[in-house]
Amino acid sequence: MTQPTPVTPVDTPPDQATDRIDSPKIGVDEQLLRQLSDICATVSTDAGDRMDSGRDWWPLAIGWAVDGQVPSRPAAVARPTSTGEVAAVLARCNEARVPVTAAGGRSGVCGASVPLFGGVTLDLCDLAGIGDVDSESLIADLRAGTFGPDVESGLQDGYGLTLGHWPQSMALSTVGGWLACRGAGQYSNRYGKIEDMVLGLEVVLADGTVVRTGGHGPRSATGPDLTQLFVGSEGTLGVITEGRFRVHPRPDGSGRRAFGFATFADGLDACRRILRRGATPAVLRLYDATESGRSFDHPETNVLIVADEADPGLVDATLAVVDQECSGAQALDDALVGRWMEQRNDVSALAPLWRNGIVVDTIEISARWAALPGLYDAVLDALGRIEGTLAASSHQSHAYTDGACLYFTFAGRSPDAGAGAGAGRAGGDAGSDPGQRSWAEQYYTTAWDAVTEATMAAGAAISHHHGIGLNRGRFLAGALGPAFDVLSSIKDVLDPHGILNPGKLGLAHPFGNPGWPGSGSRP
Repeated sequence: MTQPTPVTPVDTPPDQATDRIDSPKIGVDEQLLRQLSDICATVSTDAGDRMDSGRDWWPLAIGWAVDGQVPSRPAAVARPTSTGEVAAVLARCNEARVPVTAAGGRSGVCGASVPLFGGVTLDLCDLAGIGDVDSESLIADLRAGTFGPDVESGLQDGYGLTLGHWPQSMALSTVGGWLACRGAGQYSNRYGKIEDMVLGLEVVLADGTVVRTGGHGPRSATGPDLTQLFVGSEGTLGVITEGRFRVHPRPDGSGRRAFGFATFADGLDACRRILRRGATPAVLRLYDATESGRSFDHPETNVLIVADEADPGLVDATLAVVDQECSGAQALDDALVGRWMEQRNDVSALAPLWRNGIVVDTIEISARWAALPGLYDAVLDALGRIEGTLAASSHQSHAYTDGACLYFTFAGRSPDAGAGAGAGRAGGDAGSDPGQRSWAEQYYTTAWDAVTEATMAAGAAISHHHGIGLNRGRFLAGALGPAFDVLSSIKDVLDPHGILNPGKLGLAHPFGNPGWPGSGSRP
């Protein structure tokens, strides 16, 4: 089994760690623990396992780790090896009214896999592997706990195929996580996002009922698409145990380009024109001047990198369109694409920055082409006006015929922090009191509020592929409008006791005050 990779160590022994989020914690009594142990070969109440299962890659939790805190720990961790075991665990927990939080690689950056109310973490990493593969029809079944590298090595080495899903978290994330948060890979222009790749699901509902959705034939008209109901639901409506996916022959052709644009808006327009003509290069990424300087040593321009992989004829045709639409830009050395390829998954700087007093995070949104230039300016202006902001920048990471994803990065430090001050708490002093907000938390939530409010004002989507989790829960009702009531109704029907990942998506739950904004509650 591939194990999840923690973002940073917790600076205290596991038996001395505490929960940062002050929410009611639901325990697991001896009777339920025995029942779970009869179902799964591995059920743990070990302090180290509980500590590791109490966090994901949510950047805000990095600062807490220095204080020996994790967001919120489960009472027990169960590791099923089959769909039947998942069903049995959920049935027992549903009867006992104990919350269950499904988790895989825990690579999410919004706190979606944090067990806010304790209960049971359902670790799906033992539910792994490639199932049936139909090479003639280009369809493959993948189990939820399969990590990214195992997906690609199994498909490529065994069948000469590829899923084409290459997220930055490739080595850290699982199939189930990709589906749960509606993820995107870095080659999404060519292959689509995960919701474009998935054809059907196996899902276990809160009471242990196993259902299968879709996957029986292409473009079927057998009622509403129930597969998409669960994709992006972050474990709140059911636990995904397997997906059926559209796969592709391993590509024979490839090509690269790099250009520099005078303005970010000019680069966005070139991307729009390329997609408008039907060309879909796998990678079409535009960096503003700040990020062009930081990533490519070209602070004088806005760098566009282009890479494609497909049949050689398709690659040639795609790059011909790219060359035509970028003819007015500065041609740069396509070695810049290789530089990006080498560094694209490197997140090693994240934890040291937080530990040295710098609050840093990324926020991805998506909008129509017509709204993107103005939204880019509005967000950077809003971040720049927050006291303590050191830097704010953006790049366009995924593009489609109707619009694109903008990926904003911000960094801040307390104005009161002197040289060497604030290390580990990002310029704040929350101490060990979970009820006291540090400067880091205040700045962090202010930055998220500013970006999200600007995004919603532009009529854009508040997330492109990172999902909602704890971080965005307070925004979802406003983002969905009256449709949020429809989502809540579906939740009530599929999970009437509210045991599935309570406190996420801003949905109501029966477990009391969540201790975190936007995490919902109900009588």
